[in-house]
Amino acid sequence: MPARRWLYAAGAAAVLVAALAWAFAPRPIQVEAATVSVGHFETAIEEDGKTRLPDQYLVSAPLSGLVRRITLREGDQVAAGSVVASMQPAYAPLLDARARREQQARVAAAQAQVRAASAALARAGLASRRAADDAARSEQLAREGFVAPSRLESDQIAALAAKKEYEAALAQRQIALHDVEQARAALEASAGPARNAASFPLRSPIDGQVLRVVQTSEAVVALGAPLLELGDLRKLDVVAELLTADALAARPGSEVRIDRWGGPVLKGRVSKVEPAAFTKISALGVEEQRVRVVIDILDPPEAAAALGVGYRVNVRIVTLSIDNVLKVPVSAVFPVPGAAAEAGTDGAMAVYAIEGGRAQLRPVRLGARNEREACVLAGLKQGARVIVYPAAEVRDGVSVVVREVARAL
Repeated sequence: MPARRWLYAAGAAAVLVAALAWAFAPRPIQVEAATVSVGHFETAIEEDGKTRLPDQYLVSAPLSGLVRRITLREGDQVAAGSVVASMQPAYAPLLDARARREQQARVAAAQAQVRAASAALARAGLASRRAADDAARSEQLAREGFVAPSRLESDQIAALAAKKEYEAALAQRQIALHDVEQARAALEASAGPARNAASFPLRSPIDGQVLRVVQTSEAVVALGAPLLELGDLRKLDVVAELLTADALAARPGSEVRIDRWGGPVLKGRVSKVEPAAFTKISALGVEEQRVRVVIDILDPPEAAAALGVGYRVNVRIVTLSIDNVLKVPVSAVFPVPGAAAEAGTDGAMAVYAIEGGRAQLRPVRLGARNEREACVLAGLKQGARVIVYPAAEVRDGVSVVVREVARAL
């Protein structure tokens, strides 16, 4: 009996020791992993952009006058040479009762001047006829020898002077008639707008669309007043304001993808990087030096038909594009502790590769990286599994178990 008790006691002690050993034994660390793959790799600069029209046409009033109501509205198509607005002479100032009576008195005075000029013209006509008769009589008598040559010359000069007086009286009557017309025109213009007034058409300089109607209603405008803006939306481009450090990589000819504007992704190309930068305050209050980059839209106008002037878009300017390169998730790469970064490179970098159920520290040499991937030049092979987002307890040689295999790149 004592032997059997000792046997039970020994068995219980062995079970207890095994349980304690299992409880305190190190367990594998759960990690997430991804597979290193070969494929296309690219780096790009992403920034907000805005659409614009390089050439906008402002139709303005070439003279002061009355602009008739413009019936065109934003978005309407216009052809080159078509009439987009018309102008007429402005209305004359309105007259109050006193000014109207004064104007009527001017008309009456002008009519009296006509009558006086007519009377003076008749008097000058009689005097001219009398002088002409005296000169004819003196000429006949002079031929018969009854009048001296000096008398004949005096009568002829008097007849010529009387004729000139008649011509002057005729001119004065014409002046009086014009004064009457002028006074009447001023009086009639104050009564209301002129009927059948000639209109001056304003024509479109281009084939395009109406962008904005500045003056919709009929109104009297001054010389140079803006009336409406026109533009050809088929010639839209995009302007992005990049940091000067990023703009150095966005060279003319770089490929661009335009998205996040509510339509399909559009293809673009950097056409120009402006030479002058400017200071801009960021949302955090930091001064930034930025430069404008102009991007041409390469897709046909039909693909960007919904875009207008001043629309906000997102531009992705491709600065590096390589095929058939080894890629690893950027979340798996980290600096080697205690290693100094080499000038001009990404520094001493490493990953944790999973080999035989354990994490193995592998130094790697990177070529470039973007927000998702890193291009590996040396240190890894295709198909290798690496730990992404390694926890602080992951060390070289520790046992690991993959909790979830991330999608291969």
